[in-house]
Amino acid sequence: MKKIIALTILFLISLSCTTQINHVDTKQFGRWNEGKINQWYKKQGWLVGCNYTTSSAVNQLEMWQSDTFDPELIDKELGWAEELGFTSMRVFLHSLVWLNDSIGLKDRINQYLTISEKHGISTMFVLLDDCWNPEAQYGPQPEPKPGIHNSGWVQDPIVSMRSDTLILYPIMEKYIKDIIGTFKDDKRVIMWDLYNEPGNSSHGITSLPLLKKVFKWAREINPSQPLTSGMWNLNLSELSNFQLNASDIISYHCYLNKEQHKSWLNWLKLYNRPLVCTEWMGRRFDSTFEKIMPMLKDENVAAYNWGFVAGKTNTIFAWDDPRPDGKEPELWFHDIIRKDGTPFDSKEIDIIKSLTLVK
Repeated sequence: MKKIIALTILFLISLSCTTQINHVDTKQFGRWNEGKINQWYKKQGWLVGCNYTTSSAVNQLEMWQSDTFDPELIDKELGWAEELGFTSMRVFLHSLVWLNDSIGLKDRINQYLTISEKHGISTMFVLLDDCWNPEAQYGPQPEPKPGIHNSGWVQDPIVSMRSDTLILYPIMEKYIKDIIGTFKDDKRVIMWDLYNEPGNSSHGITSLPLLKKVFKWAREINPSQPLTSGMWNLNLSELSNFQLNASDIISYHCYLNKEQHKSWLNWLKLYNRPLVCTEWMGRRFDSTFEKIMPMLKDENVAAYNWGFVAGKTNTIFAWDDPRPDGKEPELWFHDIIRKDGTPFDSKEIDIIKSLTLVK
């Protein structure tokens, strides 16, 4: 619920914040100029897909660790994505996997990209994340808690690493530069989402120094792909200020209804940069494929809904509606299809295919 409250605050105060945000000096962040990023975007076509985690993974670590990385499942699930006409996926990494097995992680990333390319799907990688559980350990991951949304998802960096920046920053710098540096000219990577929802989980403004560092480190690598960090809460005005002015391409999260989402678009278009909605689609909030997806296509906004195959992340359950009995809700919150490939709602599949021009 706190996420929805934050998003509602964003909608209500956005216009009043516009003048303040536009005063930021954008040159200091070294981002692509408007001409370059808009020309790049024109070549991509309409980017459409989802936030993808294998149905067998409870979190980022389980998806990417060697013992649980599952290329056969990835191939099958991305095959379903291809059938829907999806052209891109947003995928979370985790620095703990890199810290314990950097060579292996990069090899598995390459395997993933080979599979995704086979299905005509590009990838936006997410490198850091302030959401959900504060701690994690490398190795076997906990089983999902019945009926609890994202019960095993973990922050990156984990909170225990954040207490001493003299240790944290060198590790994060090596991680960011190694991953981006390895794939900086890889055409299978469409863009880099450097930091998901900085300031979430009560971190607030304390995440800003790391966010600034991450952009600095990424700029030093100078990848051929654009950089972004998605705006999600303008109540954190200084953080949002930086995100909007440091990103090459403007990305944002919105789980609100069509009217409110359209208000965001009208405001964000003032930045004269391509827009990417990196999180949307919460059925209980009237953020649905039927109502939101056609608008995003009409506005030429890249669209990555949350969730794909229902699995161990438990995102068919809502953030604020735990169901400890684990009984499937009548109305799924996120996700599109079941583990066997059948849809939650066949009408949604028809809508998606009609918009992605799949016959």
